[in-house]
Amino acid sequence: MAKRNSKTPIGIFDSGVGGLSVLSELDKVMGAEHYIYFADTKNLPYGDKTPEDIIKFGREIVNFFILKGVQHIVIACNTSSALSYNVLKQEFPNIKIYPLIQSVAPTLAKYNSLAILATEATVNSERYSKEIKKYNKNAEITEISCPGFTEIVENGLYNSPSILEIVDDKLERIGDADKIVLGCTHYPYLLGTFTKFISKENFIDPAKIFANVIYEDIKKENQGAIFDLPKKEFYVTGDVEKFKESAQRLYDIKDEVMQA
Repeated sequence: MAKRNSKTPIGIFDSGVGGLSVLSELDKVMGAEHYIYFADTKNLPYGDKTPEDIIKFGREIVNFFILKGVQHIVIACNTSSALSYNVLKQEFPNIKIYPLIQSVAPTLAKYNSLAILATEATVNSERYSKEIKKYNKNAEITEISCPGFTEIVENGLYNSPSILEIVDDKLERIGDADKIVLGCTHYPYLLGTFTKFISKENFIDPAKIFANVIYEDIKKENQGAIFDLPKKEFYVTGDVEKFKESAQRLYDIKDEVMQA
């Protein structure tokens, strides 16, 4: 696998705006970089799709990135990390792919009891449980499916009474877990809603851990190389204007958003 050089952008993908939570954390640790962000909003939400669908979407996105000269790809989507990573790393051996769940599992394994809030597809895969138990076989993990949470973020519907009722119902199922993992990159944007019921210190945002894993790997790989092309490109498979409207509530996009 070729080492990355300063002319090579980093690709980041998600089903929508959720992956911006990962991009925000990368901004903090990576400094000036060239990122290409890909939002597959045409197929949103990923949480109700089949594994075959998720693999197909991932394969198409990786091929898109390759055409853009990307050699390092960040799967900023828990569902895609759960369902497509193992296939993608085999099909694209010359591309460095960073999967979210697999990357953060060693850190999460220090807790003996965790509740995972995630999409239906991620929960059904049991990927969080499988990966964490590789490092802590005694960990007690409760995975809770949260259908509809992604759409709440995409549409900015954080505080309506019906939404608060849905959130309260899900959080009641957590029990006595040491920590609650936000197992979808959309969910950090719901933290303000979650903390109406449970204090903030009980939650873990894996995006923070993930960004540091990526930073340390790239720093080691390039041994201090300077990346001198700070730039961000945004591509969307669905409605560009709707993505921009959703994204601007969460991330300061100063660059043009283009149709993929």
